[in-house]
Amino acid sequence: MTDITYSAPPKEETAVALGYFDGLHLGHMGVISAALAQSHLKPTVFTFSCDTTLPKFETPEDIISFENKCELLEKAGVEYICAPDFAEVCTLSDEDFVKKILRDKLNARYACCGRNFRFGRDGCGTPERLTLLGEKYGIRAGIVEDVCLDGKLISSTHIRELIRNGEIEQANRLLGYEWQFTLPVVHGRELGRRLNFPTINQILPETNVLPRFGVYKSYVQVHSRNYRGITNIGVRPTVDESRKVVCETHILNFNGDLYGESVAVSLCAFIRPERRFSGIEELKEQIKRDIKSAEK
Repeated sequence: MTDITYSAPPKEETAVALGYFDGLHLGHMGVISAALAQSHLKPTVFTFSCDTTLPKFETPEDIISFENKCELLEKAGVEYICAPDFAEVCTLSDEDFVKKILRDKLNARYACCGRNFRFGRDGCGTPERLTLLGEKYGIRAGIVEDVCLDGKLISSTHIRELIRNGEIEQANRLLGYEWQFTLPVVHGRELGRRLNFPTINQILPETNVLPRFGVYKSYVQVHSRNYRGITNIGVRPTVDESRKVVCETHILNFNGDLYGESVAVSLCAFIRPERRFSGIEELKEQIKRDIKSAEK
């Protein structure tokens, strides 16, 4: 996938999926699939980054990082992405957005969005306006209806709530993939190594939605190979008084030095909440039980 945010317009005509796509969940994939279905056009995503915080807008917590979003889009078959900072486009009128962004910048011949998508200054552009303005500038418009699962609307707000509550399996159902983060491995206190359960330490960005503190079954991708793991997210109350949130993952059947590398960790099930143990020996016994649970 090619990032054309600050590049020349593509020579090929494109089909553009429009949205913030903050979680890239099954509802978002409905919009993206509509662009992918235009077989004679290059599938493209127009989205926003939020590097600039505007007084009128509150940036939601990220469900996944922009880098993870790009990886998933590329796997889905998207060929181009355009992701300017929201501040760069929010002052355009809805017509200027269609003319300057969709037609001139993206060479779009088809553009699709969800029923609730808004664009242009003060959110004045609606899907109906996209249809009307698209006719003027030679762009067919597609409006994708909401996607429901178990009779309920799939929404990023609900997915964030599930992640915060540790209901990771249900969140994964709505996402359509296992919730993940790809972060550099940093040096810790190496307590896990002294306990004979070495871990990789990663720091979740403050902009990320924070999962319920506790231990999770996980998968860890190392050098294109997947390993099982157990991941503890929390403040390690038994061994650390700093209250700093850390992600620690013990990778099953793996030996190696991953310091400085970016490693992808996917959470697949909640095992237990974080708690304070009476001492190191009790903690070691609990880690053994956690590993057995992850091996099942």
